[in-house]
Amino acid sequence: MGKVHPQALGSSTTCNFTSKQETFTLWMKSLVLNGKGCTVFDSNGQVAYRVDNYNSNNRDQVHLMDQRGNTLFTILKKQYKLSRFWEGYKLPATRNDQKGPCFRVGKTYSIIRWDSNYEVELGLDKNQPYNYKIESSSCKPACKIFDKLGVIVAELRRKKSTCGIDLGDDVFTMVVEPNIDLSQIMGVVVAYSLIKSKM
Repeated sequence: MGKVHPQALGSSTTCNFTSKQETFTLWMKSLVLNGKGCTVFDSNGQVAYRVDNYNSNNRDQVHLMDQRGNTLFTILKKQYKLSRFWEGYKLPATRNDQKGPCFRVGKTYSIIRWDSNYEVELGLDKNQPYNYKIESSSCKPACKIFDKLGVIVAELRRKKSTCGIDLGDDVFTMVVEPNIDLSQIMGVVVAYSLIKSKM
C-alpha cells in the first residue's frame, strides 16, 4: 500500500482559527493498532487531529484530539424519540455534562432519496446558536458544509494522487475556508463520519 501522506509524524501546533484556506488529508484509520478512528494530516504532512477509539465495539462516544493527544471534543451519540444525532462537548465530557454541547449534528429527511442533508447546530454552549448544513450524495463519499447564507465553509472529497488516481475509499481531502474554527469543523466532520458509519 502506498503512503497516505509522504511525510513523517512531527509536532506541529494546531491553531483554532486560520486567516487563509487550509487543506487537510483525512485517513479514516487510527494510528493505534486494531483501533477505530481517523487521522488528520495538515498540508505539511504533520498530524493535526486524530480520533482513536480503543473500544471498537462502542462507537457511542469518541474523542477528537490534537496531535499531542489532548482531547478537544468528546462526541456523544444521542437519541430522542425517533431521531438520532451526535453532540460535541468541549474538552472531556460525560453524558450528564451541565455545560451543554458546543454542536449537534443530525440527519434531516428528504423526499429525494439520493441526496442526504444533515443539520448542524453550532454555538449551543454560548446560547447563540447558528446553523450549518451538510449536503452529501449517497452515491459519493463526499460532502460540502454550508453556512446559513449558503456559502461553502468546508468541502470533503476523495483524495487523488498527483496523476489523478483515487487513493482509496478511506482517504479524503478536506478544504476549509478562512476564519473558520478548525477544531469545531473537524468535530462536525467526525460526527458526520460516525453518522455515515465511516469510522
